[in-house]
Formats: sequence, C-alpha cells, structure tokens
Amino acid sequence: MKSLENLSSLRELEPESSVLYVVGTPIGNVKDISERSINLLSKVSFIACEDTRRTKKLLNILSIKSKLVSFNEYNSKFKIDYILKELKEGSSIALVSDAGMPSISDPGTYLIESARKNNIEVICSPGPCAALTALVSSGLPTNYFLFIGFIPKKNIERVKCFNMIANNDFTSIVYESPKRVKSFLEEFNNYCDNSRIIHISKELTKKYEQHWRGSINKIRETIKNIELKGEFTIVIEGKDTKVTDDKLAEKELKQDLDELIKLGLKRNVAASYLSKKSGIGKNLIYNLR
Repeated sequence: MKSLENLSSLRELEPESSVLYVVGTPIGNVKDISERSINLLSKVSFIACEDTRRTKKLLNILSIKSKLVSFNEYNSKFKIDYILKELKEGSSIALVSDAGMPSISDPGTYLIESARKNNIEVICSPGPCAALTALVSSGLPTNYFLFIGFIPKKNIERVKCFNMIANNDFTSIVYESPKRVKSFLEEFNNYCDNSRIIHISKELTKKYEQHWRGSINKIRETIKNIELKGEFTIVIEGKDTKVTDDKLAEKELKQDLDELIKLGLKRNVAASYLSKKSGIGKNLIYNLR
C-alpha cells in the first residue's frame, strides 16, 4: 500500500491543461471542502457552475477570484460546445454544482459524458454528497442501495418510481422539497405497508440539521404540525423479502396440503408426507388453515 505522502503528491501540479475537474463543494458546512478542491478552484481557467451567484458566495468565503461561467439545466446544451472547445485548446476547467457532488441530479452528467466522448480527461476531486451523508446517518443497510434523486412529476413515471422503491429490497434514497415531504409520505404509504422504516434528514451539515426516523405512520404523525423548511433527503428501508418468501412458501404448502386431502389422504398423513419433503415440522403443516 502506498504511503499517504506518496498519495498526496500523485497530481501535485494540478490543475493540468485540457482537463475537466469535477469538484465537490460543501452541502452546508464550508469546512467540509478539501484543500485539493480549494487549490483547483483557485487555479483553473474558469469554473462552470449552476448558479454564479451561489458559487460566488462560496468563492468569496474562500477568498477565490476565479472566473465563473453559468452551466445549468437551461443553458447546458448551448454551453457544452464552448466548454469542450476551451478544454481542447488547453484550458483547465472545474465543474461544480450548487452544493455537493456535480452530476448527482444536475446537468453535469451531460458535460462529463461529452468530455469523455471527445477523449478529454475527466478527474474528480471528491466532496460531500447529501445522499451518502443521509444514508450513513440513517442506520439503514448500506451494502446495497438505490439512489432515486427527485421523484418524477409525470404521473406514469411517478407511479413506476414509487413501485420500484416499494418492491425492491435495497435501501432507497430520495431528494424532496420541503413543500412536498408530507405529500410524498402520504403517497408512498399507498405502495407499501405502513411499518416500513423511513429516515428523513434536514439541512445536512448545517446549523439546523435535524433527523427523524421511524415507521411511515410515526414520521407522518411527528411532522404533521411542523412547518418544514430547508433541504430534505429521505432514506427508505427496503422491502423485507424474507417475510414475503415465508408467506409465499406457507401459501404453497397449504395448497399442497389441500390437494393431498382432496385426493383422499388423511390430514395427518398428508402433513407427514409434506414434512418429510420440505423439512418443515409436521404440526406446523397440519395446522395450516
């Protein structure tokens, strides 16, 4: 394993020419930004950002005076050619989002994809991410998880998305606006049993950070009279497939038991046969109703 000293010097001459740097910025606490990200933002040819006003506030705090170029969902298709041209001519460019990691629920994906297709090097300087911060704070399983981002507004896509969350056994992560958190819980409650565990994080890494965790019904009751403000990340427990599998197996056993009885076997004989076949106790099978 390489030492930390060697690791820290691998790209000490950053920023390099003709490189697109994907730079993570704080989601709340400015102290979360890395030294590497500060160095890149200070020295690149310019910074492509969602909202120049918001990024300017961060740069002022960090005493950085780099040029800013607007790059957002409204102008991304027009700005990509310009940014690619600058990169090909030797510019080093940093891509940032309003907060957190670029390309997570923002138009940065298109720029990164276009850069790759044009054989332009893309290097990430990692930083905070609301989805992962909320996930590890939730106490829900992290070995597999499904990141949704914002739920689609179109009805067909929205229903499909809710079904996907409700019926998979992975932890799911959703972003939601404060105005729609309560309606999200009410709507999602129609797709799964109300004992499903939900963890809601508000204003992560900020002064008024807050968390709620419990069943859907418990969370709905807890926040029903609270005026919600800020940025919200919702982490949802996966479906308990073990319970579903057990119920399915029980249903199949009962069907087999009923069929054998219809064929003329006594209940205890049928239960004994199925017990030897399945490895499940005879009495449990005998008492299936």
